[in-house]
Amino acid sequence: MIGLLSYLVFFAIIVLILGVATLGLNLQWGTTGLFNAGVVGFYAIGGYAFAILCAPPRPELMANFGLPWIVGIIGAMAASALAALIIGLLTIRLRGDYLAITTFGVAVSIQLVTLNWEALTGGSLGLTTIPRPAAGLFDSSLSANIFYLALTLGATALVYWGLESIIRSPWGRVLKAIREDETAAIALGKDARLFRLQSFVLGSTIIGFAGALYVSFIGFVSPFDFAPILTFQIWTMLIVGGSGNNKGALLGAFIVWGLWSASGTFISMALPAAYQTQGGAVQSILIGLVLVCTLLFRPRGLIGEQPTVSRHLAS
Repeated sequence: MIGLLSYLVFFAIIVLILGVATLGLNLQWGTTGLFNAGVVGFYAIGGYAFAILCAPPRPELMANFGLPWIVGIIGAMAASALAALIIGLLTIRLRGDYLAITTFGVAVSIQLVTLNWEALTGGSLGLTTIPRPAAGLFDSSLSANIFYLALTLGATALVYWGLESIIRSPWGRVLKAIREDETAAIALGKDARLFRLQSFVLGSTIIGFAGALYVSFIGFVSPFDFAPILTFQIWTMLIVGGSGNNKGALLGAFIVWGLWSASGTFISMALPAAYQTQGGAVQSILIGLVLVCTLLFRPRGLIGEQPTVSRHLAS
């Protein structure tokens, strides 16, 4: 019974963390129409920034400052925002496939930096003993995980509430107008590039925040935690749940990660040991099938964006 409870708590924490990342992507794509194919890059920036700031010092590394947890979270969000601002200023003129290819290339470059800048990131060995908040207050891992679940739930609720408020504001309505018809928005006096840049930076900051939460929970970070498959998973979560709907983003995170975890467990039990290495490919194929079926039969997702009464653009 305790083992099942421990697994459910672990599962819920990962779902909430991925849900936060999906909420960030939903702001970029579902609200503004920005095709960010480099989600994992900003997830990695947030995770590594947190690890570098909070991990205990090691003589062979140039960083690892051992700072408090909240400082690491703020630093991770600031690093993600700064990276998104620089990348956005260079790429915000791009559209569609061109933006997707560029952001994907940026994400791959970030992973290569984390792999090769060993003095800062630990290289392929990564960074270890990354602290959790209030870790010394609990006498069991289950108690610590339940506390972290409550913390993550609060963080997810805060991000969700903030995004809901933003989307319903005049700023959010401008983003939707740009998504639907950028030319018309510009004709009404809106600086489309500025609004797109703001959306890109804010969404990437939220994704970086999710990366910091993940690294803090796992207590370890390496370049192999940020493979391109993670971008595919988060995009699938958004599309399955419903692009343009924050509830759909969270629902998609639950469904897709649930399928990924359940299929992994089934594969480990059903396949002979000699074929276990192919299990990851089978999981990817399954998620791909779910994505294709969603696009064919529920293109708006399970709970897609709700139609709203048209309003004029507010200043």
